[in-house]
Amino acid sequence: MCKPVQSVKSVSYMKQRINLLIAFSVAALIVLSAVQCYLVKTTYDYKVAQFHTQIKNEIAQISNNYSDIDSVLVSRKETLYTNLSEKYFQGKKSKTDIKNGILENEYRSALTAEIQRKFERDLPNFKIDFAIVLNKFILYQNTKKADTIFSEKPFIQNKLYGNLASLNHAFLVRNYVGTTNGTFKNQDYKLLTEDSMYVSVIDWEMIILRRMAFVLVLSLFSILTLITLFVIALKALIKQKKVSDVKTDFINNITHELKTPLATLGISTKILEQKNIRDNDESFNSIVNTISRQNNRLQSLIDQVMANSLAENEIELQKEKIETEVFLQTIVNDFKIGYPKIHIQTHFETQKTNLVLDKFHLTTALLNVLENAVKYGSNTITIKTKQIEDQFSISIEDDGIGISKNKQALLFEKFYRVEQGNLHNTKGLGLGLYYVAQIVKAHQGSVNVISDLGKGARFTILLKV
Repeated sequence: MCKPVQSVKSVSYMKQRINLLIAFSVAALIVLSAVQCYLVKTTYDYKVAQFHTQIKNEIAQISNNYSDIDSVLVSRKETLYTNLSEKYFQGKKSKTDIKNGILENEYRSALTAEIQRKFERDLPNFKIDFAIVLNKFILYQNTKKADTIFSEKPFIQNKLYGNLASLNHAFLVRNYVGTTNGTFKNQDYKLLTEDSMYVSVIDWEMIILRRMAFVLVLSLFSILTLITLFVIALKALIKQKKVSDVKTDFINNITHELKTPLATLGISTKILEQKNIRDNDESFNSIVNTISRQNNRLQSLIDQVMANSLAENEIELQKEKIETEVFLQTIVNDFKIGYPKIHIQTHFETQKTNLVLDKFHLTTALLNVLENAVKYGSNTITIKTKQIEDQFSISIEDDGIGISKNKQALLFEKFYRVEQGNLHNTKGLGLGLYYVAQIVKAHQGSVNVISDLGKGARFTILLKV
């Protein structure tokens, strides 16, 4: 029987709604993650700027000039600058010679070592490499126009002293502007120089990351929380969709199952209204028997739904000690009466095994498995028993159409029915195997299935001995 149009529309609407919610959730997660990353990047940039400012301030406290580092070396530096300036005035030195003379100064190594020691002494928490580069060397003589001997952007090639090999990962700490007044041949002149100090703190990235540890952990926790909530919400949506599909299938199935006996009862009631039927005892009894059977069928459907509303820990078992092989043979004999065309084989590897079981519920559970095999195309059923350590094994193997691997995990779920090929039209409420699982669990046992599509199925029930 086909599903009602309204149910199909409802399922379609639910799928669209879930897909829309998933798309919205993914978009929201991406946006929130992007915002989180932006905030972390902004914080990182702020921490880097803050770190640079700290280094600048601490170096500024160490020295405002080189005079307090080594006055002799500074004096030699000023003397060199004066000599080079006078030789330039005399025409003995070109601008290139002046530049080379400054950069190849003899106090380069000594002054580098002095500054390095001062950093190590006054800034013990940081390992600092530095370079002081020459930017400008300009002479002013009387009122003449300034004579620019040298003026360039900071380059490591113009390093006066220091141990840095590159300025790529270094940052500017400060500029040193110096002026020197002198007299050459009774003419006053002024020398303007500009040096820049660049420093690079070894492992500065790790220092920044350690200072950002709380922010990073909090951000990571936030992102993981968002992802976790997204996954939980996604699982809930998928579960809701499955529940909705199951509910729709159950309503359609129960409607289908109820319509047949109700229609039969309606027709039988109308037939009984005919006088000729009432006067014919044989016809009358036949109709009454039909009504009785359909009434029993309705009652059976209602009882099945009610019984399966209980969990395994809510089922009240009436246990008694029974000889299991005799119990199973009785079930087989009764089943043969109802299904004479089905060939049933028994291979009991155990004898006189006494177990404490609920005969009524376990009989119903085993009959559900047998009827399920017939329902899904089986002609031959084999029942085997054996003892595996402290467990009693009952296996029911059939030659039906089998079950695909991806469907097997759902077999024992409430209301689940395999919809594959022509099985969509198979009658049932999807409660039989669920009931089997609940009864076996109530006996502290387990049930599993092994099957391949087109190769039948084997259900194994394990009970404690």
